[in-house]
Amino acid sequence: MWLRIRSLLQQCRRAHWAGLWALLLLGIGEVAAQPAVYQFRRPQIRRARLPFLLQRNLIVVEVLLNGRGPFNFLLDTGISSSLITDPRLGQDLNLRLQGRFLVAGAGEESPLEAYQANDVAVTLADGVQAAGASFLLLSDDVLNLSGYVGMPIHGLLGSDVFRSFVVEVDPEQQQLTFHAPDHYRAPRSRRWARLPLDMEGRKAYLTVPLQLSAALTMPAKLVLDTGAGHALSLETTSDPRLRLPAARLRTQLGRGLSGNINGYLGRVPALQLGRYRIPSLLTSFPDSTDVALRADAPRNGNLGFELLKRFRIVIDYRHNQLLLEPNSTFRDPFEHDMCGFDVLAFGPQYRQYRLLRVEAGSPADQAGLQSGDEIMSINLLPAEFFNLNQLSRMLHSQDGRQLLFVVRRPDGELFTASVRLRRQI
Repeated sequence: MWLRIRSLLQQCRRAHWAGLWALLLLGIGEVAAQPAVYQFRRPQIRRARLPFLLQRNLIVVEVLLNGRGPFNFLLDTGISSSLITDPRLGQDLNLRLQGRFLVAGAGEESPLEAYQANDVAVTLADGVQAAGASFLLLSDDVLNLSGYVGMPIHGLLGSDVFRSFVVEVDPEQQQLTFHAPDHYRAPRSRRWARLPLDMEGRKAYLTVPLQLSAALTMPAKLVLDTGAGHALSLETTSDPRLRLPAARLRTQLGRGLSGNINGYLGRVPALQLGRYRIPSLLTSFPDSTDVALRADAPRNGNLGFELLKRFRIVIDYRHNQLLLEPNSTFRDPFEHDMCGFDVLAFGPQYRQYRLLRVEAGSPADQAGLQSGDEIMSINLLPAEFFNLNQLSRMLHSQDGRQLLFVVRRPDGELFTASVRLRRQI
């Protein structure tokens, strides 16, 4: 029997240039009433550390499932339930699949099947485990997270991790620290800003001052979203004061399970996070038709990791607080891709790159690059010399920078294009 659950895809989120748009599942009940799913293996342990990779503004951690792996998962406060996006794991791990669902969301493509998998044994850091975690297993890897991130990605870990521990994230050192909530003591340094978190269902929201003009500042209610690679996303349908900025760029913001998500990129004058003011913030404005069914609670948008990575972060659901301390990247400017194409990594080592889409009128378009082109070399260096992080940084690097691309067309023809990067927003 099919059960159609619209809330299984009421939130698709942009994750960077073309976006990682992932599921946001409804949670049930409040955090305080829910038992911890993950635990320290021994009662005397009060904290454990886990290295992670920061890839395309996303936190990638290694996990063991049912004693096998490691598998790569994104750590994501923006989803209520954990996901397995690689359907092959269902068979490889002999997962017991129970409910079958038809997952539908924004876009024009057909829905896909998903299955509930319970009692999955998960091991994170040494001494951190879950004896019986629940996952939703997708029937098809439509998100292709591996191609977006540039390494194998098997799924996403959601709110269960953050309900179980106080989670400290150090983006510069690329290290997570899991603290026992009952023994955690917040730092007292004045450099740390403390922001209250409101828990609704299994997700955390913060309300912060958003400056829209010299004369207008409003409180913005934002989802705390470590699984979104953008800095800020705002939904103009949520408040009449939220309007598209005069200077804006029409673009494809991302892709959901049922199609592409379109909208605009622009800037807001400032966002205030405690004592820290973030000026000229690059912001996504998804089309109203693509967000109308997404919110499971009233909100104005979400706060992503392109902004959060500029801080050392403590996410403390138990005490309803977010702690932020600026790091050395705090004053780095927020830049959009200055070339104008979306790229997908593929191949055995994810060191081959194909253009998915070329923005009309962009520097890439003016240089003759086309959708379907495979990048063979950049500035006379073979494309496999660069990982996807390095390629992304290059495309965001400097207004006026000249890049020489050699690409192979789908018919095998080689084409050379000289692209001058241009700040478009």
